[in-house]
Amino acid sequence: MISAICNDPSSRCEDGPTESARRWYVVQTRPRREAGVALQLAAQHFRAFLPKMSRTVRHARKLRLVETPLFPGYLFVSLDLGRDRWRSVNGTFGAVGLIMGDEFPSPAPRGVVESLLSCADARGACRFDHDLVEGQKVKVLVGPFADAIGSLIRLDAHERVRVLLDIMGGQVPATLERSALAAL
Repeated sequence: MISAICNDPSSRCEDGPTESARRWYVVQTRPRREAGVALQLAAQHFRAFLPKMSRTVRHARKLRLVETPLFPGYLFVSLDLGRDRWRSVNGTFGAVGLIMGDEFPSPAPRGVVESLLSCADARGACRFDHDLVEGQKVKVLVGPFADAIGSLIRLDAHERVRVLLDIMGGQVPATLERSALAAL
Protein backbone atom coordinates (compact mmCIF):
# COMPACT_ATOMS: atom_id res chain seq x y z
CA MET A 1 0.00 0.00 0.00
CA ILE A 2 1.78 3.10 -1.17
CA SER A 3 -0.56 5.51 0.43
CA ALA A 4 -3.97 5.43 1.93
CA ILE A 5 -5.85 8.43 0.64
CA CYS A 6 -9.40 8.97 1.76
CA ASN A 7 -12.16 9.53 -0.78
CA ASP A 8 -14.28 11.91 1.29
CA PRO A 9 -13.48 15.48 0.13
CA SER A 10 -14.59 16.98 3.44
CA SER A 11 -12.18 14.85 5.48
CA ARG A 12 -8.85 15.72 7.00
CA CYS A 13 -6.65 14.39 4.20
CA GLU A 14 -7.92 16.68 1.44
CA ASP A 15 -5.40 18.87 -0.32
CA GLY A 16 -6.28 22.40 0.60
CA PRO A 17 -4.74 25.70 1.54
CA THR A 18 -2.81 24.13 4.43
CA GLU A 19 -0.94 21.68 2.18
CA SER A 20 2.29 23.65 2.79
CA ALA A 21 1.97 22.90 6.53
CA ARG A 22 1.56 19.17 5.83
CA ARG A 23 4.71 17.14 6.62
CA TRP A 24 5.65 13.47 6.91
CA TYR A 25 6.09 12.06 10.40
CA VAL A 26 7.43 8.70 11.57
CA VAL A 27 5.18 6.24 13.40
CA GLN A 28 6.78 3.45 15.41
CA THR A 29 4.82 0.19 15.36
CA ARG A 30 4.84 -3.04 17.28
CA PRO A 31 6.91 -5.81 15.65
CA ARG A 32 5.48 -6.99 12.31
CA ARG A 33 2.39 -4.75 12.62
CA GLU A 34 3.34 -2.12 10.01
CA ALA A 35 0.73 -3.10 7.39
CA GLY A 36 -2.04 -3.30 9.98
CA VAL A 37 -1.19 0.12 11.36
CA ALA A 38 -1.21 1.56 7.82
CA LEU A 39 -4.71 0.15 7.31
CA GLN A 40 -5.89 1.51 10.67
CA LEU A 41 -4.52 4.96 9.81
CA ALA A 42 -6.33 4.83 6.46
CA ALA A 43 -9.55 4.01 8.30
CA GLN A 44 -8.96 7.17 10.37
CA HIS A 45 -8.55 9.18 7.12
CA PHE A 46 -4.80 9.71 7.43
CA ARG A 47 -2.40 9.31 4.51
CA ALA A 48 0.10 6.60 5.41
CA PHE A 49 3.12 5.32 3.49
CA LEU A 50 4.77 1.97 4.20
CA PRO A 51 7.85 1.59 1.98
CA LYS A 52 8.63 -2.04 1.16
CA MET A 53 11.37 -3.96 -0.61
CA SER A 54 11.53 -7.39 -2.21
CA ARG A 55 13.75 -9.84 -0.41
CA THR A 56 14.72 -13.47 -0.89
CA VAL A 57 14.00 -15.72 2.07
CA ARG A 58 15.62 -19.13 2.32
CA HIS A 59 13.71 -21.76 4.25
CA ALA A 60 13.87 -25.55 4.01
CA ARG A 61 16.17 -25.38 0.95
CA LYS A 62 13.65 -23.27 -0.92
CA LEU A 63 13.94 -19.66 -2.05
CA ARG A 64 10.94 -17.40 -1.81
CA LEU A 65 10.53 -13.77 -2.80
CA VAL A 66 8.70 -11.74 -0.14
CA GLU A 67 7.96 -8.07 0.37
CA THR A 68 9.22 -6.75 3.68
CA PRO A 69 9.12 -3.26 5.16
CA LEU A 70 12.11 -1.14 4.21
CA PHE A 71 12.21 0.13 7.81
CA PRO A 72 10.91 -2.69 10.04
CA GLY A 73 8.84 -1.30 12.89
CA TYR A 74 8.25 2.10 11.26
CA LEU A 75 6.02 3.80 8.69
CA PHE A 76 5.24 7.36 7.66
CA VAL A 77 2.09 9.43 8.05
CA SER A 78 1.30 12.82 6.50
CA LEU A 79 0.02 15.34 9.05
CA ASP A 80 -0.76 19.00 9.47
CA LEU A 81 -0.20 19.44 13.22
CA GLY A 82 -2.36 22.56 13.39
CA ARG A 83 -5.32 20.90 11.68
CA ASP A 84 -5.19 17.13 12.15
CA ARG A 85 -5.96 15.25 15.35
CA TRP A 86 -2.46 13.80 15.43
CA ARG A 87 -2.74 12.38 18.97
CA SER A 88 -5.12 9.73 17.65
CA VAL A 89 -2.17 8.22 15.75
CA ASN A 90 -0.62 7.32 19.12
CA GLY A 91 -3.77 5.41 20.06
CA THR A 92 -3.95 3.44 16.81
CA PHE A 93 -4.07 -0.32 17.32
CA GLY A 94 -0.58 -1.74 16.75
CA ALA A 95 1.19 1.62 16.91
CA VAL A 96 3.65 2.48 19.66
CA GLY A 97 3.33 6.15 18.75
CA LEU A 98 4.76 9.02 16.77
CA ILE A 99 8.46 9.81 17.13
CA MET A 100 8.31 12.87 19.35
CA GLY A 101 10.43 15.97 19.88
CA ASP A 102 9.73 17.99 23.01
CA GLU A 103 5.93 18.20 23.02
CA PHE A 104 5.15 17.65 19.36
CA PRO A 105 6.05 14.98 16.79
CA SER A 106 9.35 15.45 14.96
CA PRO A 107 8.93 15.60 11.19
CA ALA A 108 11.01 13.43 8.89
CA PRO A 109 13.69 15.43 7.04
CA ARG A 110 12.32 17.11 3.92
CA GLY A 111 12.85 15.09 0.76
CA VAL A 112 13.43 11.69 2.39
CA VAL A 113 9.87 10.37 2.14
CA GLU A 114 9.32 12.18 -1.15
CA SER A 115 12.33 10.41 -2.70
CA LEU A 116 11.05 7.06 -1.39
CA LEU A 117 7.64 7.80 -2.92
CA SER A 118 9.26 8.60 -6.26
CA CYS A 119 11.00 5.21 -6.46
CA ALA A 120 8.01 3.18 -5.19
CA ASP A 121 5.54 1.30 -7.35
CA ALA A 122 1.78 0.98 -6.79
CA ARG A 123 2.23 -1.66 -4.05
CA GLY A 124 4.74 0.47 -2.15
CA ALA A 125 7.76 -1.61 -3.19
CA CYS A 126 10.78 0.68 -3.59
CA ARG A 127 13.13 0.08 -6.51
CA PHE A 128 16.62 1.52 -6.18
CA ASP A 129 17.94 0.39 -9.57
CA HIS A 130 17.33 3.59 -11.55
CA ASP A 131 20.89 4.89 -11.06
CA LEU A 132 22.83 1.88 -12.38
CA VAL A 133 25.70 2.52 -14.81
CA GLU A 134 28.06 0.11 -16.53
CA GLY A 135 31.31 -0.64 -14.69
CA GLN A 136 29.77 0.07 -11.29
CA LYS A 137 29.95 -2.21 -8.24
CA VAL A 138 26.55 -3.72 -7.42
CA LYS A 139 25.00 -6.00 -4.82
CA VAL A 140 22.46 -8.69 -5.69
CA LEU A 141 19.33 -8.28 -3.54
CA VAL A 142 17.21 -11.31 -4.47
CA GLY A 143 17.51 -14.78 -5.94
CA PRO A 144 20.08 -17.52 -5.46
CA PHE A 145 22.95 -15.00 -5.63
CA ALA A 146 21.47 -12.75 -2.91
CA ASP A 147 24.10 -10.65 -1.09
CA ALA A 148 26.75 -11.36 -3.75
CA ILE A 149 28.90 -8.44 -4.91
CA GLY A 150 29.94 -7.90 -8.51
CA SER A 151 30.50 -5.40 -11.26
CA LEU A 152 27.92 -4.40 -13.86
CA ILE A 153 28.99 -5.24 -17.41
CA ARG A 154 25.96 -4.50 -19.58
CA LEU A 155 22.52 -2.91 -19.26
CA ASP A 156 19.78 -4.26 -21.52
CA ALA A 157 16.63 -2.46 -22.67
CA HIS A 158 14.51 -5.41 -21.50
CA GLU A 159 15.15 -4.91 -17.76
CA ARG A 160 18.02 -7.44 -17.85
CA VAL A 161 21.63 -6.82 -16.82
CA ARG A 162 24.87 -8.74 -17.21
CA VAL A 163 26.99 -8.90 -14.04
CA LEU A 164 30.37 -10.41 -13.15
CA LEU A 165 29.86 -11.78 -9.64
CA ASP A 166 32.80 -12.32 -7.27
CA ILE A 167 32.09 -15.85 -6.05
CA MET A 168 34.57 -18.27 -4.44
CA GLY A 169 37.65 -16.35 -5.56
CA GLY A 170 36.59 -16.07 -9.20
CA GLN A 171 34.35 -14.02 -11.39
CA VAL A 172 31.17 -15.70 -12.60
CA PRO A 173 29.02 -14.05 -15.30
CA ALA A 174 25.31 -13.91 -14.60
CA THR A 175 22.27 -12.37 -16.29
CA LEU A 176 19.80 -10.94 -13.79
CA GLU A 177 16.80 -8.67 -13.67
CA ARG A 178 17.63 -5.02 -13.17
CA SER A 179 15.42 -4.79 -10.09
CA ALA A 180 17.51 -7.51 -8.38
CA LEU A 181 20.50 -5.15 -8.04
CA ALA A 182 21.43 -2.20 -5.89
CA ALA A 183 24.31 0.17 -6.54
CA LEU A 184 27.13 0.25 -4.00
